[in-house]
Amino acid sequence: MTLKLEREVIVALDFPTLEETLEFLDKFEEDKPFVKVGMELYLQNGPVVLEEIKNRGHKIFLDLKLHDIPNTVYGAAKGLAKFGVDILTVHAAGGEEMLRAAKQGMIDGGSLNTNVIAITQLTSTSEEKMKSEQLINVSLEESVINYAKIAKNAGLDGVVSSAHEVSKITESCGEKFLKVTPGIRLATDSVGDQKRVATPSLAKELGSTHIVVGRPITKAEDVVAAYNKFKEQFSK
Repeated sequence: MTLKLEREVIVALDFPTLEETLEFLDKFEEDKPFVKVGMELYLQNGPVVLEEIKNRGHKIFLDLKLHDIPNTVYGAAKGLAKFGVDILTVHAAGGEEMLRAAKQGMIDGGSLNTNVIAITQLTSTSEEKMKSEQLINVSLEESVINYAKIAKNAGLDGVVSSAHEVSKITESCGEKFLKVTPGIRLATDSVGDQKRVATPSLAKELGSTHIVVGRPITKAEDVVAAYNKFKEQFSK
């Protein structure tokens, strides 16, 4: 395990351009938040995004959700290793061989300090949709726990799940297994397109190691104050 097991708030940089991203980050003069670079930002701007953010001293959660045949995912992870991101995501649905390939690619690329974690079920997925569209007939919780076990067996460092499955993941995979939780909102926030949400306090209580927060911070009138509010409720 390469990240300290301290609770951290990760800010989702869901912006389309590098300029907007850096303008947002420049508002943080003292604290340097852990940030998430997702597909929207990375695919429209390329690796320069990672370089610019790293140069500003932020840790990076690269949320590309890699999902392909093992050889392709191995090559992608190996190529991404040179950026030295702190977390990289892959889809657990790709299977144990693919998950092992992702971790090995990162190692072979020379980045021993990058945590590779698996997406279980998206927090925008309801149990009803999982059953009707994915044809998975167990409960959503059982599906998430199964994916977490597969990730653990494959040598991955953790998973992404809603807060509601975190305690069971800890039981199955151990305290040191990272539990990264999106879908975090304050009690007064809109849930948007998320289905399985939680407050920072609940995520903390249930054992999440990291929470991912986007619009409630990035769209706030005072983004620094909003970030500090989430940090206060989760990290302290």
